[in-house]
Amino acid sequence: MRYGSLAPVSNFLFGILTPYPTIAQVHLIFLTGSSTPPLLQYNSFDEVHTTCTYGLAAIMSKQYLTTHTVDNAHITDIFSLAATPTALLSASGSSTIHIHATSQANFSLSQSLTGAHKLGCHHIAVSKDGKIAASAGFGGEVKIWKLADSSGEWQSFGELGTAKGPGKGVGEAWAIALSENGQYLASTTYDGRVNVWDIFGDRSEKIREYETGNSGSGSFGLCVDLSRDGKYTASGHQNGAVYVFNNDTGRLQYSLPGLVKPIRSVAFSPAGTRLAAAGDAGVIAVYDTKHGEHVGNLTGHTAWITSIDWSDTGEYLLSGAFDGKIKVWSIDRGACVATHSETEKAIWSVKWLPKTGRNEMFCTAGANRSLTFYREATGV
Repeated sequence: MRYGSLAPVSNFLFGILTPYPTIAQVHLIFLTGSSTPPLLQYNSFDEVHTTCTYGLAAIMSKQYLTTHTVDNAHITDIFSLAATPTALLSASGSSTIHIHATSQANFSLSQSLTGAHKLGCHHIAVSKDGKIAASAGFGGEVKIWKLADSSGEWQSFGELGTAKGPGKGVGEAWAIALSENGQYLASTTYDGRVNVWDIFGDRSEKIREYETGNSGSGSFGLCVDLSRDGKYTASGHQNGAVYVFNNDTGRLQYSLPGLVKPIRSVAFSPAGTRLAAAGDAGVIAVYDTKHGEHVGNLTGHTAWITSIDWSDTGEYLLSGAFDGKIKVWSIDRGACVATHSETEKAIWSVKWLPKTGRNEMFCTAGANRSLTFYREATGV
């Protein structure tokens, strides 16, 4: 194995990344975090910054109500969420993936994938139609899941060949994302590479492999996303870099400016015309994907931003932070329209639920080990 036993565990996720953390270090940092919350260092940009503390944003706010909380949904921190039209998949430091039925008022537990990842799971993703899912474990494995038509339950659909080749395994797949139809999966690595796989083809071979630095010496890929049509892959890295790759040509499309601290979440808008990126700078940077231009920032968080997600219409962006704050942003107004702080513990994942009724809904999860569901207030 090419990993050593270097560095305090808190360095891995929060700040200084050592080249070769052990499995235990990778796992433990999610469970313990840092002894004190981070202090936000203010970054200056050319674009106009917007806040959610006063002025027009306060007047034109939206209201979201806590509609239900599933306490102790997992026995450890919940690191990742994925939503289908009828269910929410959640992954944690435990070996089990849970599925809750979002079509039911009490969001009851409908299925548990026991023993899915022996050392726990740090990322989970699902296709737009809710039929294919993928999960990445702390042991370096990426498992594929398929929704059975007959039973409506998730079943194993094999694994990716991430462990093939000398020195491969842990660190070969960190963040993951699926294309809209679930055919393509993008993943990041510990040394900055970004890979794209064809789930319906030969899973032992990547169809694209992008380098973001000298061979084997790039910056850790903390997050990744695929545009819904599968044409573009975006990645965010520990050194603050954001890249967009063209999967048709196999080339780098843009190296995006704007943030200099670790990027923990990147997300394409539903139409693919915008890319949002956020992380330790406490700022959400928004880019025009057609020209690769930095078009603005959303500011208001005072701690590291750990997760962002676009609403289905692309009108709103949801964000969660290390200090437990959750914000909803209007893209048209360029402002925060709602803030919630149900917990002071870290939020690791935020996710909009597919809109099936009149009101929007989203879910948050993190270090409090609970799933909290929010609903847009009627009439707002």
